[in-house]
Parts: sequence; C-alpha cells; structure tokens
Amino acid sequence: MINLKDYGINMWDEKTILSFRKTLLDWYDREKRDLPWRRSKDPYHIWVSEIMLQQTQVKTVIPYYKRFLDWFPSIKDLAQAPEEKLLKAWEGLGYYSRVRNMQQAAQQIMADFDEKFPKTFKEISSLKGIGPYTAGAIASIAFNLPEPAVDGNVMRVMARLFEVNYDIGVPANRKIFQAIMEQLIDPERPGDFNQALMDLGTDIESAKNPRPEDSPIKFFSAAYLNGTMDKYPIKEPKKKPRPRFLQAFVIKNSEGAYLFQKNTKEGLLSGFWSFPLLETRLVEQQLNLFADIEKSSMTLSQKISFEENYQIQPIWSEKSFPLVKHVFSHQKWQIELLEGEIQDIDLHQQKELLWLKPKDFDTYPFATPQKKMWEAYQTANNE
Repeated sequence: MINLKDYGINMWDEKTILSFRKTLLDWYDREKRDLPWRRSKDPYHIWVSEIMLQQTQVKTVIPYYKRFLDWFPSIKDLAQAPEEKLLKAWEGLGYYSRVRNMQQAAQQIMADFDEKFPKTFKEISSLKGIGPYTAGAIASIAFNLPEPAVDGNVMRVMARLFEVNYDIGVPANRKIFQAIMEQLIDPERPGDFNQALMDLGTDIESAKNPRPEDSPIKFFSAAYLNGTMDKYPIKEPKKKPRPRFLQAFVIKNSEGAYLFQKNTKEGLLSGFWSFPLLETRLVEQQLNLFADIEKSSMTLSQKISFEENYQIQPIWSEKSFPLVKHVFSHQKWQIELLEGEIQDIDLHQQKELLWLKPKDFDTYPFATPQKKMWEAYQTANNE
C-alpha cells in the first residue's frame, strides 16, 4: 500500500472512519435506488449490469439489462450466442467492445472455471474486459469481499473528501484513490459501501451541478468545509473528438429493398450492418474544416468510386438530405446521404452485402449512426 502522506493526504483516525462508514451506510439504507440488479446477488447479473453501466446512464441501461438476461439467461447462453444476436442485444448502447469482451469472458468461465463464475478478486480480474473497478464491484456485491470499486464517481467523492491535488483522469493516479478506499471500505458491508458511493457520485456529488448541501457526508468533506468544492476534483478537459466526413449510399432496388453492408473491419462498429459508407478524401475534409462547411458535395469521382467498389450503377437522385451527425468519444461523424435506384439485384460477391426490406431491419444489428441515417431518410421522404 502506498503512503498517502507522500501525496499530501492525512488519513482520518479510526473513530472518524467508523463514523463515516455509519453515516454513509445509514443514508444508503434510507435513500438507495431500487434497481433490478440490486435484487440479486448472482455474480452474472451483477457483472452484466456493471459492464452496461460503464459510459451509460442507469435509466438507459435498465431495459437493456432486462432484455439481455431474457435473451442470455446464463453464462453458457452468453458464451454460445451468435454474433448478430449478441450485437442486436447491445444495439444502441455503444462501446461495443464491451459485449464482445463479455462473450470472451463467458467462454473463459466455461473453459477454466467449470462453468461457474469465479469467486476471488484475482480470478475475477483474469476475465477478459474486467478491470479493477468491475472486479471490485462484483467481488464486494456478489461475494461480500472487502474490495474497493474505484471509478470516476468514487474518485470524485474522494477528491472532495480529502482535497486530493491529483488529476483523476490520469490512470497513474488511480492508486491514490484505491489506497484511500482500502482504508475506508466497510469490511462488514463492502458491497453496500461501494454502491452507496456510486449513488452519491452519480447524483448529489455529480460532476455537473453537484448539491453539496444535500450530501450526507458533507461534514467529513474537506472541500465542503474549506469552501473549495469548485476546485475538486482536478481533471484536465477531454480532447475534442476528431471530425470525419462520410457519405452514405442509400440504394434501393426494384423490389423495395435497400443495400446494406456488414462492417467486417476490427474496431469501431465491427459486425454491424449499415448503408455503404465511404469517407471523403483528407483534402476535402481539411477544406470543409477551414471553411466551416458542414456539408460536402458529392463529386463525380466519388460516384465513380462507389460504382467501381460495389459494381453497381444506380440512377442517382439529385435530392438532398439533412446532414446526419453522430459523436463518439473520439470521433465526430458528419454523414451526407446520397440516394440512388437500381433494377438489378445481383451483388458484389467479395463483399458482405444484403438487400433488406424495412420489415427485416429488426433481424440485423444496426448501430446508432445507421438508425439516425434511416430516420433522416424517412423524414425527408415522409415515409
């Protein structure tokens, strides 16, 4: 364990720690949120909820959580799930590597742990996609082990409690907050202790518009007592997402079906179906950025590029559509829709392409950008 004094943090005495635990847990017993995953101690259920809650709000997660367990009620079901059903279950949640890692971890459990969820922090941490926070949450909630679950919410609360002068966004600084939590965590009720801090950090002690006067632990908080709440936590602002300009080709055939392509590349949106997408050339992107132009024009060379790539020669429409925008954590997509029609329904044999009618859309996984494209297209055509 690190020496907290080396980081300018004076830890409380045992009496204060005991008082803090009681104050926090008494508040939690009165005010805790009624969430579906809190009605179970099943580590599989808790794992699913914790992975879903990463980068996603509770109100968004609840229906996904219920559907996921309905579709994959056991670790074995998750391990054996077809990719398209797996992605469909996660459709709209984003950060899709999460669910792929979950499936790999489920396969690990089947192979290495006799189909049973591991019960120690070390073994839980060995699973694909499970870091220290998630391992701590599962270990403490499902197995009552005194393991801290240190995420951004908890670090924010700790930073205010002890006026921690270290950036919570720097991974190397996590060890400071981990050391604080190892001393504070209640050994009798570690899961409730961690969940109490989660609730506190997402509401009263939130990053935006905190309500320090309503905090049950305000009289333990150095930042509250010293009037420095506006200073903590210390965190450098995130870099702005990099802009990307793309064109989506909405190609309809004589049978009323639309052309879709499966993204077979590793990384962002891998495995999802969408209208064919081509990125505009770097020079055009730079011109758009320099001139602050939101919509790029479809050049003849780009039409030819599509036709050559897909071996399709549509009759191009001159109709314009609203620009579709979608922001990822690191990229900001701006998508121009181009419409075309074709009689022939034969497809390029070397690409994963399908003709899909709208009634079939629910069968295939579509990420949020595709849903936005379809909505913009329907709105423009009053369909």
